[in-house]
Order: sequence, then structure tokens, then C-alpha cells
Amino acid sequence: MLAIAWIVLFIAAGLALAYHRVSLRTVTITLAALLAVCTLTSTGFGVGLFLWLVFAAIAVPLNITAIRKPWITRPALDLFCQVLPTISATEQTALDAGSVWWEGEMFSGTPNWRRLDKLPQAELSDEEQAFLDGPVQQLLDLCDEWKITYEQGDLSDQAWQFIKDNKFWAMIIPKRYGGLEFSAYAHSCVLAKIGSGPAGGTVGPIVAVPNSLGPAELLMHYGTDEQKDHYLPRLARGQEIPCFGLTSPFAGSDAGAIPDRGVVCRGQWQGEEVLGMKLTWNKRYITLAPVATVLGLAFKMYDPDGLLGEQRELGVTCALVPTDLEGVHTGRRHFPASAPFQNGPTWGDEVFVPLSFIIGGQKMIGQGWRMLMECLSVGRSISLPSGSAGDAIGNARLTGAYAVIRRQFNVSIGAFEGVQEALARIGGRTYACESVRRFTANAVDLGEKPSVASAIAKYHVTTLSQAVAKDAMDVHAGKAVMLGPSNPVARSFQAAPVNITVEGANILTRSMMIYGQGAIRCHPYVLDEIAAAQNSDRSAALNDFDRLFYAHVGHDLSAAARSLVMGITGGRGSVTGADPALARHYQAMNRYSANLALLSDIAMATLGGSLKFRESLSGRLGDVLSNLYIASATLKRYTEDGSHDEDLPLVEWVCEQAFADIETALAGVIRHLPNRPAAWLAGVLIFPLGRTARTPGDGLGQRIAAILQQPGAVRDRLTPRCYISQTKAEEGTALFERAMQATLDCADLQARLVKARKDGTITADHPRDQIEQAGDNGTLGSEELERMRELYALQMAVIRVDDFDPAEMQSAIAKQDDSRSCAA
Repeated sequence: MLAIAWIVLFIAAGLALAYHRVSLRTVTITLAALLAVCTLTSTGFGVGLFLWLVFAAIAVPLNITAIRKPWITRPALDLFCQVLPTISATEQTALDAGSVWWEGEMFSGTPNWRRLDKLPQAELSDEEQAFLDGPVQQLLDLCDEWKITYEQGDLSDQAWQFIKDNKFWAMIIPKRYGGLEFSAYAHSCVLAKIGSGPAGGTVGPIVAVPNSLGPAELLMHYGTDEQKDHYLPRLARGQEIPCFGLTSPFAGSDAGAIPDRGVVCRGQWQGEEVLGMKLTWNKRYITLAPVATVLGLAFKMYDPDGLLGEQRELGVTCALVPTDLEGVHTGRRHFPASAPFQNGPTWGDEVFVPLSFIIGGQKMIGQGWRMLMECLSVGRSISLPSGSAGDAIGNARLTGAYAVIRRQFNVSIGAFEGVQEALARIGGRTYACESVRRFTANAVDLGEKPSVASAIAKYHVTTLSQAVAKDAMDVHAGKAVMLGPSNPVARSFQAAPVNITVEGANILTRSMMIYGQGAIRCHPYVLDEIAAAQNSDRSAALNDFDRLFYAHVGHDLSAAARSLVMGITGGRGSVTGADPALARHYQAMNRYSANLALLSDIAMATLGGSLKFRESLSGRLGDVLSNLYIASATLKRYTEDGSHDEDLPLVEWVCEQAFADIETALAGVIRHLPNRPAAWLAGVLIFPLGRTARTPGDGLGQRIAAILQQPGAVRDRLTPRCYISQTKAEEGTALFERAMQATLDCADLQARLVKARKDGTITADHPRDQIEQAGDNGTLGSEELERMRELYALQMAVIRVDDFDPAEMQSAIAKQDDSRSCAA
């Protein structure tokens, strides 16, 4: 029994030392002291000598550098070089382009919650708030999505001019060039509010693209002074309409494979022979291309005649090309998921332009891929997450109201548990979308270029928003599938795939980008270990690798110990953030962060460079990282909003769903790891008591459903800055809000009518006739009768669906054919 007690004590000591990740020297001294006590008090001479010899055989080589480096570190370095993944030039550029932010804490295994607490809260300036309350509201009031889509095929001339006059395309342009110079957070809020409106699917991309990856962004960072002075004021005024051509038929998510080319040559420009290039391109899916006046173009540049030097293949380059040049083709349009924002192809064949058209001039030849990656990490953080978060907010507001207004079986449909399940998902996912939007935009304002976080935000917010749109369609049911001016939700559902597919298709974003970049960029040691391994000075490489490798081993041992201990305790007792109401969520995330750190290194150690080709495993590991990020954003939002107890159901839903998804992803990785002994060990350490996370329960879902169906501060915090027209009270969200409030205000009167119908006081079948009969027989007083008449009118306006004369449903082409037939 004494021997067993000592074994348990040594194991406990080892776990404690690894859990707290003490230094190698401290571990050695502590274990030596324990061993000394053990051998002096509890073992014979032979056993004690054997134990000391084993201890010395391990401790001495590890602690003496002269032994450790040649006999342990060098073989480890050689093995690391053998399994090191091959990193292409384009991959290296992508890795170098961004910065590591909070997602690095999630990868560390030991998140620093104090750092999260200390992050400054994003706020709007008075000028930015005035822009949201004024021009943004007015623009949305100008836009009728039904007319835009089915009658005009475009925004009205008035709306286009309003966008230009109010500098919607100048949010990122500095004031010295005539721009608005908004913060990233304000920029994001503008797009979110636009996304919450019924015309968001059309107006959103038109406003977003010039403020994202495009000419203005590239010029601000890389343009020459001459280019900035010429273009930025014109872009700010709307005098130039910009677009940027990257995607081609042969290069979508693999943007580095663009076949478009620019060949250096001499040619005529404005009557003089100059050094320039002949551009040939074929691009598609380019927003604003049909109406653009200046085309940003990405292409591969070649110098076959050596006019610039000895190098023939010069790399990806970016240039600005006026669309009125001969040979530049624009004007034709795509029709993306029935959202008629200006989007289309552009092409050109050997269009000659001078080298001065290259963004940044000749010194930026071949730097296009780096330029695009650096700017994309910022743009992807804002444009698509913001519009999608706004879309979710609009659907949440509309659907909660509809669940109150629409009645079946004499009660609001929101009283049915099946509908409440959908409302709970809508509420929880909307809270998550807005949390991630706010969190990630703030990172940009803090000076980050969050390439991994932006990929997380892009993938998950667009995916969650699409799921919200689907649930909204289910709750609105038949009304939702009947297109027409009275249908406020179907257009959102139709347009959702646009955000899913652009700026990197979501499937590849999840399976390749989030973890593919995150595993190297966010890992505390791997990137530096790769740099050490690639150092041509082998002595320096060995010294650097020695330091990093043993820190990495300590990191893994700590992650293993923390995973096991917190798998048993559920993280209880571990460090938390400042808000005690969130303590259990912080502690659960401590556990899952350790799990991610451990399982990532097991996967990398057993699969080596082949891990990047195991996209299903990478996708699951990315899901763990992403859900930790989403939960972090949610906790941060809760505290920034004032830590209201009434908001806790939303926080709990997001976190419980995130933790269940994390455990599903972890279990999926363990199940599919090819190295089964390693998988077994991971399973024991990560799930010592089995899977413990549960998806949100019915009771929690019903509390969230109630939030969506009750006007007030909680619902307003859930759906901030949702567009509600001040000029169209009989349409869209404004109508739904009025009808919802009237329904709730008349709840007692409706209950009185139901009772009167049951006891025979009212015999009419039609709701309108029931109201009139109740007025006639005194069930309702005169004032109550007027209230119910008004409620009936509002409810009918909400549940109304549109119908059309067959001639109205003819396409424009069919109408033209009919017109020609009549003329003949």
C-alpha cells in the first residue's frame, strides 16, 4: 500500500507541476526532493539506487546543455525538418500578411481572461452616430427592394446619387482626401444596419465593396502620392465608381492561380512611346463592374524581353485601369441569387497601359499577392460579417413580432413549443453574430490585421445568419414563400448564399483557412520552430530550436495535464474573467483551450506535413478554435452591454451550443486520427469522464423565445440598430412592430373574445365578424371595439400575401415579344 501511495503522490506531483507549467529546473528539484524522501523513508537500498539511476538518466541529459543539444535536440531538429510541411510562396505570404490577436489566446491552452477584460470597448463618435441616424436611415427609406428587383433591376437614380453625395464609398478614406475616415467599428455598424433592412441584400454589397478590398484600400496603403492625390478625392466624391477584379473562371478560392497577365512592352500612350504593359484578363463575379469607371486589376506580370531586368516572371501585380479605355469590356451583369446589385464580368485583350498605372508604381511589381492578403484580412473582418449580422438582426426582430401577431388555435403561434425552438435558435444565433461582428471590427480599430479571426468571422457569421434566415422562413411559413412587396423575409433567405460564397467559399474557409493558418500563426511555437529549422546557420538553428523545442514540450505536457484535470473537474477552480456570473463559461473554455492545444500537437506530430491535406480533420480543429472565439466574443459583449441578468439566457445559449459543438469536433478528430494509440491517449486525456457538454435545453430556449416576443430593453439590445422605417409605417419592420405592440396591448380583449366564442355569446366564425358581434352584444365597449378593429387591420396587413395578374408576372423579354407581335 505504501508503494501505491508513493506512485499516486508522484503522479499527482507530476500533474501539478505540468498543470502550472513550472520550469524544468523546478520540476527536477521538486521530483528529486520527493524521491529523496521516498528512498530515505520507504525503500531499500537496491530499489532506491535503481530509482535514482532512472531519475538521473532522464534528468541529467535534459538539464545539461552540452549533452542535451547533440544527443536530443539535434535528432529532434532533424526529425522536425523531415515532417515539416511544405509551405509555398503564396502560403508564406498569407501567413506573413496578418497578425495574431485573441485567437492566439485560445490556441495557447491558458487564455488570459484579464487581457479580454481590458480590451477597450468599441464606441461610435457623434459624427458616426449621426451618419447612422441620418444618411443610412434615409438611404434605406429610399430603397424599395421589390421595385429594385422586379421592376427597376437596379437602385433608382436618386439612390445612386444619394450614395455618392453622402460619401457612402468614402468611409475608409481619410478626411484630408475628402473622405469620412470612420472607425472600423462605425464602418461595420453602417453595413449591419443596411443588412437589417429589406434592401440589404442589394444595397449592402454596393456600399461594402468600395470600402473593402478595392482601389481605395490599396491606394491608401500602397499607392504613390500622385495616385492618392488623383484618385482618393474622386472616389470620396463618387466621381469615380470603383471595382476590383480578382476572381476568374479558373481562379476562385485559389486566387493565386489567376491566368490573367500583363506583358511588359513599349507602346503608344497619349501620342508618346512609353514603357508599359499589355493587359489580358477575364474576370467574373465583380461587384460594381457593370457601372465602374475605374477597374482595380490583379494579374501576373511577365517581362519576356527583359525590359525591366533579368527576371522574366515578375509575380502578381495590381493596377488601376480606367474602364473607358479602348478594349476594356464591362457592362454585362450577373444576377446573384436574385439580388440585383451591380455585379458582372469584365475582360480585355492586350489593353496597353503605362507602368504608372501599377498601384504603388514600379517598385510594387510582383507585390500584388502580399497587398491583397494584407488588405483582405481587414476587409473580410468587416464587410460580410457585418451585413450578415444585420440580416440576422432584421430576421430576429421580424420573426419575434410575427410569432406574436400570427394566431392559430386561438393563440399566438409563439406559444407553441415547436415555434419556440426555432425562435430560440434565431435569438441565440443572432446574439452570436452581433457579438462576433462587434468583437472583430474592434480588433481592426486596435491596429490588428486579424487574418485568422477574420476567416472565423466570415465563415461563422455568414453561416449562422443563413441558418437564422431558414428558421425565419419556417416560422413565417406560407407567407414567407409567396414573393411580393408584403414579404419581408424571403429576399434575405434568397440572398444568403451570396455571403456564403464570396471572399473565399465557406467550405474552403472552414476546411483550409481557419485551422490551416491558425495552426501555424496562432500556435505559440510552431512558426518560430519553422523559422529556426529553415535557418541556414545550423549552429544558430540548433540553439534557437533547443530553446523552442523544450518550451513546446512543456506546453504539451501542460496541455495534457490541464486537459485531464479539467476534464474531471469541468474546469472548476481555474482562472476566470472579472464577471462572476460568467465564471463557469470561462472555466469551460479553459478546458477546451487546453484540449485544442493538446489535440493540435498530437495531430501535427502524428501526421506531420500531411495534416494540411486532411481537410476534414483541419475543419474540425478549426471548429474548436472558432467556437472558442465565438464564445469569447459573446462574453465580452455581455460585459460591454452592462452585464444585465436579463441577457444571460442569450449568453448561456451561445456558450452551451458552442461547447457542444466543440466536444463534437474534438470527438470527431479523435475518431479519425490515423494513429490509433495516439487517438486513444487523446481520448483518455480529453474525455476522462466522457462527453459532458449538452446542447441548450427546452427551458432555456423558451426564455429566449419570450425575449423575442416581448418589446423592451432586452430585445433592443439583442437587435441593435435594426432598421425600422420612420416614413413607411405600413411596411416591413415598422408595420410588424406596430402590430406586435397592438396584439400584446389587446391580449385581454382577445382572451375575452375566445371565452365568449366558447360560451356561445359570440357565434360568428370570421374574426372580423366576431369583433363586430362583440361590439353589438356588449362584450366589447366602444373604445375596446375600436382597438380591436385597429388590431384586426394591422394583423391582416401583416399576414397578407401578394397576388398578381398573369401579365404582371411576364418577364421583360416576354413583354417585348408580345409588344412586337401586336405591332406586327
